[in-house]
Amino acid sequence: MTFHKSKNKGQTVPDLNFADSPDTVPANLDVFEDLPSSTKQFRGLVETPDQLVDALALQAILKPIPLGEAFVALDLVSAAQVDEALRRQKEDKTLPLGQILINSGMLSQADLQSALVRKMGYPLVDLKKFPFDFAAIRRIPQELAMRLKALPLLELPKALVVAMPDPLNFKGNQELEFCVGLKIIPVMANMEDLLVTIVRLHREIRMRGMLTSAENAPAIKMSAPNADKRDAYQLATELTKEAMDQAQEDRSVEQSDSTLVNLINSMIKEASSNNASDIHIEPYPERQKVLIRFRVDGVMRHYLELPMSSSNALVARIKIMCDLDISERRKPQDGKINFAKYGGFPLELRVATIPTNNGLEDVVMRLLASSKAMSIDTIALSAANVKALDRIMHRPHGMFLCVGPTGSGKTTTLHAALGHINNPERKIWTAEDPVEITQSGLRQIQVNPKIGWTFAAALRSLLRADPDVIMVGEIRDQETADIAIEAALTGHLVLSTLHTNSAAETIVRLNDLGVDPFSFADALQGILAQRLVRRLCPKCVTRKPLPDEELVELIQDYQTALPEAHREHDYQTLTDLWTARYGLKGRLQHYHAPGCAHCGGTGLKGRVALHELMTTSTEIRQLVQHRARPKELQAAAIAEGMRTLRQDGIEKVLAGFTTLAEVRATTND
Repeated sequence: MTFHKSKNKGQTVPDLNFADSPDTVPANLDVFEDLPSSTKQFRGLVETPDQLVDALALQAILKPIPLGEAFVALDLVSAAQVDEALRRQKEDKTLPLGQILINSGMLSQADLQSALVRKMGYPLVDLKKFPFDFAAIRRIPQELAMRLKALPLLELPKALVVAMPDPLNFKGNQELEFCVGLKIIPVMANMEDLLVTIVRLHREIRMRGMLTSAENAPAIKMSAPNADKRDAYQLATELTKEAMDQAQEDRSVEQSDSTLVNLINSMIKEASSNNASDIHIEPYPERQKVLIRFRVDGVMRHYLELPMSSSNALVARIKIMCDLDISERRKPQDGKINFAKYGGFPLELRVATIPTNNGLEDVVMRLLASSKAMSIDTIALSAANVKALDRIMHRPHGMFLCVGPTGSGKTTTLHAALGHINNPERKIWTAEDPVEITQSGLRQIQVNPKIGWTFAAALRSLLRADPDVIMVGEIRDQETADIAIEAALTGHLVLSTLHTNSAAETIVRLNDLGVDPFSFADALQGILAQRLVRRLCPKCVTRKPLPDEELVELIQDYQTALPEAHREHDYQTLTDLWTARYGLKGRLQHYHAPGCAHCGGTGLKGRVALHELMTTSTEIRQLVQHRARPKELQAAAIAEGMRTLRQDGIEKVLAGFTTLAEVRATTND
């Protein structure tokens, strides 16, 4: 056993090495009776880092005893019940003894915690008084901390002290050790206090604008006493860890390593559970950590940092999962992962590997979870837009386009529109890449450009398959556009998408592709532009009467795109209209979400769509035929009742869906 100096008293205490067997724990703490009185304080709650270090040093010298004997000694269960639990453990070695007894109803979580504290010496930390080290907290990202119920308390040489409700969760401890590259020393904390504290501390980290990497920022304590000493101690720890990392860099992780395999599967499951659209894996040169980030609600979020030694194996394992060439690292590759094939749930991931400098490779995985179509009433369309869309979808022929950037929910909207008219009297075909949303009654095609099965080829074939409605995933070229227009003019309702910024600019984009403006004007029924903005958290949203100065700001912003003669250019008319639609007891409301555990302290959870629906009229068709500028098209559409993305967003602010900052960040002036 090796020794180091305790910070608080200068005394020599042993390094903290514990038995890893799930069947043994430190001996009964009746030995406290033979120890100096200064150590007996640890029978209560630990409140300071110094107490925690000394309590762990004491625990490390205690002789392990079987866990079952400890339960029997405390009269929590009988010897026969322990024997039965041990028999079950032989059948399922993944569950610890305590969890088996809890699952069987023989033991409660409180009993387990009491036994671990009273008889096995695990320190019980008072999270309401303990001074936290933010550098240690940043070692484990919030998503992983919430899933494993683990809160870092203190970083020691070669070890990280972590509070958790069950310190015998060896599988979780192993995952933490792999992620942080340090020995995990578990201590105990109350479950409810733990989860609340994790959310609160990570929210404070974000509010302070701290870096997510512990190596790039000095430690910041919540308590002022001894702050200088702790900063120095943290710096010494970082230097020690840097040397350890350099020593360990020579040992690379194998792609078949079971911990790595489990980590990748867990990462994908967690990304799906957090409604992430993409997973980004970003290795950095010069022995820096591998950064893993999720895109959630359109925003990148830090998820995890891994040792550089795991970089090659991580990328290679993902390549194996999608049948790519693991020896090719100089060119980008594309593939797909069927997650169900690897023990997961039905989920497909589209994978792209991109070579970066210093011979490294980035990996981006897009989650393509199969889902059911939403109802047209649940995609946040305004009442006027729902009525206009209903008219378009019940016409026997014509073209309807949904436009916006990648990831703006265009496919979701089109499937909602198809669901609105999906009945046994209509034959509906779709050609998509990929097929993400399924619904009964649709005949869906997965295009494959690598074998020549393109959108244009699929659309040409579908015209011979007696369709009533055709949905084309995207119009990318003139050939697809021409065939779609021809189909719309010959008695079919055609739906598709384009990547344009607004409804008016879509017409200019199609003109640039080379379509005939007269044919297009005759075929077009409507264009719906949309964006996604983050939604206020429904669990913590609050409201208060809207201040007059904020109302003036909203009205001025709303009226910017209106022509002078428009009736809503009158301040009082617009105020009365909004109050009738969104007012509460005759007053417009200001909505705010301060943040809670449900939204991770951000105040935002999920997304809502903003819409801009331009329907065709005689004047609009004439402007299309004469290749009018987008500004002229937009002015004519607004005069006929269209609301721009910004205007629709402002109305959703008044309805309590989102914030004005989100709307302004996503839409043009």
